[in-house]
Amino acid sequence: MKVVVIIPAAGLGTRMAPATGTRGKKTAPSKQFTELGGTPILLHTLRKFAASPEVSEIYVALRKNEIAPFRARLEREAKDILDKEVKVVEGGEHRQQSVANAIAVVSAAADDVVLVHDAVRPFVTAEIIRAVIQAAQKYGAAIAGLPAVDTVKQVERTAEGAVITATLPRERVVMAQTPQGFHFNVIKRAFDEATVDGFVGTDEAALVERSGHPVAVVMGSPQNIKITTPADLELAEFYLKVTTTATH
Repeated sequence: MKVVVIIPAAGLGTRMAPATGTRGKKTAPSKQFTELGGTPILLHTLRKFAASPEVSEIYVALRKNEIAPFRARLEREAKDILDKEVKVVEGGEHRQQSVANAIAVVSAAADDVVLVHDAVRPFVTAEIIRAVIQAAQKYGAAIAGLPAVDTVKQVERTAEGAVITATLPRERVVMAQTPQGFHFNVIKRAFDEATVDGFVGTDEAALVERSGHPVAVVMGSPQNIKITTPADLELAEFYLKVTTTATH
């Protein structure tokens, strides 16, 4: 069995940008290239998968103008990541298109496992990666997730805000994380069907669910955060210090 990892990293990450700006100032880097402890978040993330003995290949989807600088930076600063086969593809206008572009060039058997992981979730653990791979291998589709700890309300949007229409039982709700793993034939079929129908989902599991394939859930981690705002970055800096201290 081969395990292929796809990292969609072509987004602009507008929520990470400051609310105000000054004309003429240099544009802030997209969130995946924002530095965490002096290293781009994307490189932290890639190192987690490069260190996994189960992973065979890594595909990174980037905006066209970022591909050459990224390759150069890998060669210069992260040759350990290149111990794996790392391929860069051009990303799309949104996450789903970026993943689709990578799937289109992946060569895999029907039951090989494809993992998709957010570029800005650098604290994923080897245990979570392994658990998702094993569950995807067994069930054909699996994601990392966390049980909801807050009360979850379903709402109807109004011009003035929102009105609650239902309270969802917490025991039936999980907060989706990544990686999300699938047999190659399962994810390819789901993406092909979504393309034909013009359907856009919020994550890969949504497409697979729509395709009729059940998706298993394995335990994620509260530290497996997605860094999308400046507040997330502050928390990530704390986590990085804690993990660095623990390993020294």
